[in-house]
Amino acid sequence: MQGTSNSELDVALIGAGIMSATLGVLLKELEPSLTIQMFEVLEDCAQESSDAWNNAGTGHAANCEMNYTPERPDGSIDISKALQVNVEFDLSRQFWSHLVGRGAIADPRTFIHPVPHMSFVHGADNVAFLRKRFKAMSAHHCYEGMEYSEDRKKIADWVPLVMEGRSGDDPVAATRIVTGTDVDYGSLTHLLVAHLVNQSGCAVRYKSCVTEIVREPDGHWRIDVRDTDSGETRSVRAKFVFIGAGGGALPLLQKSGIPEGRGYAGFPVSGIWLRCDDPEINKRHHAKVYGKAAVGSPPMSVPHLDTRVIGGQHSLLFGPYAGFSSKFLKHGSLLDLFESVRPANVEPLLAVARDNFDLTEYLIGQLLQSENRRLATLDEYFPNADPKDWRLQVAGQRVQIIKPDVKRGGLLEFGTELVGAADHSLVALLGASPGASTAAFIAIGVLEKCFSGELTASAWLPKLKQIIPSYGVSLIEDADLCRQIRAVTAEVLKVDNIPATPVLPAAKRA
Repeated sequence: MQGTSNSELDVALIGAGIMSATLGVLLKELEPSLTIQMFEVLEDCAQESSDAWNNAGTGHAANCEMNYTPERPDGSIDISKALQVNVEFDLSRQFWSHLVGRGAIADPRTFIHPVPHMSFVHGADNVAFLRKRFKAMSAHHCYEGMEYSEDRKKIADWVPLVMEGRSGDDPVAATRIVTGTDVDYGSLTHLLVAHLVNQSGCAVRYKSCVTEIVREPDGHWRIDVRDTDSGETRSVRAKFVFIGAGGGALPLLQKSGIPEGRGYAGFPVSGIWLRCDDPEINKRHHAKVYGKAAVGSPPMSVPHLDTRVIGGQHSLLFGPYAGFSSKFLKHGSLLDLFESVRPANVEPLLAVARDNFDLTEYLIGQLLQSENRRLATLDEYFPNADPKDWRLQVAGQRVQIIKPDVKRGGLLEFGTELVGAADHSLVALLGASPGASTAAFIAIGVLEKCFSGELTASAWLPKLKQIIPSYGVSLIEDADLCRQIRAVTAEVLKVDNIPATPVLPAAKRA
């Protein structure tokens, strides 16, 4: 255990990942008198989805992920989802900048690095799509600085490994925005947890398995916690409970018994990366390069060749290659999925199985995929890749939301959702993508959902606006404030900010 333990708490945080850490620090900033305790079944924080090797969300701001910019039936590009994720990442940047400014985080380079974000495609149809996507995105102030090229030499200057050895017949195109970042959420989580437990009234208890969450007559929650070493069980009481345990959130939500959680289920997806740690290769690739998923493939299948900076070491990751496991956590049990089945979620589970045969087929194909097939996919983005330079890296588990639906019985969702009690005393975060990159946005969502009485001009609101200067204003609509916020946070976080507005080459505007 770290920090000061209490049996009567204002806030209990279940799970020691980026979500709980972000919410805990934000609450303590707003109300220093709060008593907060975090419970984690493993021996340290950030050991599951927040660990950098487990996490696909590395500071992405919907700059390069083409699944966020679908093509409408009329052929135009819908950038609304990309814009929303883009400005949600701005909230995280503001929150981190506040912590750096007050000395809670000494050096931002311990968790965030400037890395250009790119989209890359080949084939005439995909090039036409990317050209339209660039025209739509670069017209908006949120994407100032985005570049576009179909010139092979230019793209080779940006990402030489992607172009070397590539056939000269296939049309190619790429977009690039140099204001992108890579974020090590494992490192950031450790920094946030250390800052939290160094304050009075806060503690984190490791090797602590939450076995029961029970509402008591006075409205508080009793949380029974078993020490995984000694087997001893103790109880604490909390006024507010946040369940931010990643894939483990659903079983804990079910333990709470709140009717709002009735009918929810989870669909676990495992992941594998190809990883290259060769410094001679890594120094020749400095970008996050996203491709276009095959038609009919789920969002999780989008291929990308990523520069990652983890623990100060530069690596390349390629993937992801998805698969199925019945575990809800990487360190979980193969019984997790089966033990989460309840009478109320059988219908949603069966409805999703009925309506998502293509996903099932995709996952089976991924499971049966040979090493040669994995390397063939890598060749599309790194033609001269040598198999001996790459090894498999098992990623974390992602549990997608299955929610009840009146019309269809159940729906499979690929986002995140806050499911809370009617009296706002408990809330669980379910789902995965976009995940860690929007942790501050999710934490603010918890405040708005569960602490609306405190978000007033006479209480928390003035402080929240100091921490998040853009709070209450749409950066999608306010171009001047967006530019100002990005300039300030870029300077504090030591990342790039180039507000140039390039235009599409004249020959390509028609």
